[in-house]
Amino acid sequence: MSGPDEFEPRLGRIRDLGRRAGGRAARQLRRAIARAGGARKRSAFTGARAGTGGAARTRSRATAHLARQRVRRVIVKMHIARAGRAGPGLFRAHLGYLQRDGVERGGEGGQLYDRERDQADPGAFLSRSEEDRHQFRIIVSPEDGVALGDLKPVIREFMERVERDTGRRLDWVAADHHNTGHPHTHIVIRGRDYQRRDIVLAKDYLMNGLREVAEDIVTARLGPRRDLEILRARHSEVAKDRLTGIDRAMARDHPDGAATLARARTEAARFDRHLRLARLKHLEGLGLAEPAGPGAWTLAPGWTDALAAMGRQGDIIRTLSRSRGDTEGVRFAETRAADAPPLTGTVQAYGPENELRDTRFLLVEDFHGHLWHVPAAAMDADNRPPKGAVVEIARQPRKPLRADQTIAAIAERSGGLWSDTLHAQSDPGSSPGYRLAHKRRLEALRRAGIVERLADGRWAVPEDYLDRAAAHEARRSAGLRVRTLSWMALETQIEAEAEIWLDTAPEAGGRLTGARAARQAFLRRAGHLRDGEDRLDPERRQALRANELRRAALAEAARSGRTAASLAPGDTFEGRLEGHVDLAQGRMAVIGHEKAFVLVPWRDAFARQRGRALVIEQRARGVGWTLAVQRALQR
Repeated sequence: MSGPDEFEPRLGRIRDLGRRAGGRAARQLRRAIARAGGARKRSAFTGARAGTGGAARTRSRATAHLARQRVRRVIVKMHIARAGRAGPGLFRAHLGYLQRDGVERGGEGGQLYDRERDQADPGAFLSRSEEDRHQFRIIVSPEDGVALGDLKPVIREFMERVERDTGRRLDWVAADHHNTGHPHTHIVIRGRDYQRRDIVLAKDYLMNGLREVAEDIVTARLGPRRDLEILRARHSEVAKDRLTGIDRAMARDHPDGAATLARARTEAARFDRHLRLARLKHLEGLGLAEPAGPGAWTLAPGWTDALAAMGRQGDIIRTLSRSRGDTEGVRFAETRAADAPPLTGTVQAYGPENELRDTRFLLVEDFHGHLWHVPAAAMDADNRPPKGAVVEIARQPRKPLRADQTIAAIAERSGGLWSDTLHAQSDPGSSPGYRLAHKRRLEALRRAGIVERLADGRWAVPEDYLDRAAAHEARRSAGLRVRTLSWMALETQIEAEAEIWLDTAPEAGGRLTGARAARQAFLRRAGHLRDGEDRLDPERRQALRANELRRAALAEAARSGRTAASLAPGDTFEGRLEGHVDLAQGRMAVIGHEKAFVLVPWRDAFARQRGRALVIEQRARGVGWTLAVQRALQR
């Protein structure tokens, strides 16, 4: 071989594999792997990096040179809201909630803005979102939000970074809220970009990338956290009645509940020991820790769950204080004894429990003037009672949902597995949306550690699935269930020409006694009660019920220009579920077509069938219903 880089190869012995050199290279490789933390087994595909934005976190961060404790802290929460059967109404309700009164500094309603305008048009944004399958809801809450002042420039820079990371021009609106101790911003991003392409963001970017972007921006604007700020932030956690970073560190270091504080040798360790000692003394005052010798403490079983519950209750109290002013006397229905009798009262208000998912807790005033907080999970979100309605809050036996029973039945026949295909084979008449609802239920239970999603898209369902799913529901709702006794307000019932709940309500004292006396006086004036009578007889109650139903039918006929149909036992009626009317005798569903309609007693399942065609059958005892068969056009 000739040329400027000529060389002469030297051949080794025959069959020589170079073991010495190869051994040295292998040892060096093993040492490098050990220094890097060891070889890791690749797991099955999870979709964590699927979607746009997945590669953005591989780039260097602006704050990568800073220690983690120096970076400005920002809480970022995210939820993907899917339209489902609710359609654009779900998106409209959320925008209305963001613009509610009392969220700005002066108590006025929230103002939407976008990339260019400080006053965005919510109607135009909703009209563009009508055909979107989903939307992204994000809450950005900087720990130093007060120091930032106006959050609009920060959010606009945040969204510019997100667009650059995802490579999409996003359609979004935002609203700043100052109704809490920390100013925060709600951002709503359409599920389609300006080119009408569906947006799918990588899970890794949603869970971590968004927070890192926000932290970079806030740190660049305010500078890294100084030592004094870090010390003050950590020391402020000592006396908080909620789960703190100190608690999480102690729970991680002492999973058995036996905390021993060893002597510290460095200044940082001494400060950490001081914080833990002060925190344990505070937990002792809360009844969650006991001294067990010099430098030793015993933590109560479930102490972290108790602190988390205290934090939730504190958040609720602060929310009520901002909206109502007076929070003294507010009680929590979930803390009542398991054998306590049912609680009856009237709905006073709703409050935000999860601002991303639009869930509301319920405030109920009993007939003795006590105000009770009821968690959102205790209610059917599709059949929430209106303000003023009479409700009963009672403990219910632990039982799984109907969807859980369907999943368990399919898994039992399929060797402990559930999938969309297995469900379709088991129930050929089920719609894709119906099966999707079961899949979302399984996803929620997967996050609770009850089921497992396999790499091939199937779900592994354990043998004790029903018991564990029922226990999960009981934890969410604290074992409570809200039942609507009357959709009509108590004050309206007093002079109603109808059969009302107050006519047959059990004696409960308090303001119910005065309402009952006023009702009896009205019935006597109207001639429905004779002297010496204090209750309506069955014949009179039936007449009042029939008259009220007739008046409601006449009002709907006048409004819609259609005929009110009456059903005898054995008759059927086919029409679309158009809505409902609330009467003294209960909620009635309006089912009709272009020429006629019928009023039938409301069923909770109707809330998920709005707009669909139903077949109603009048039976000897009550009314039955089925979904109407969709008929195709014939030639």
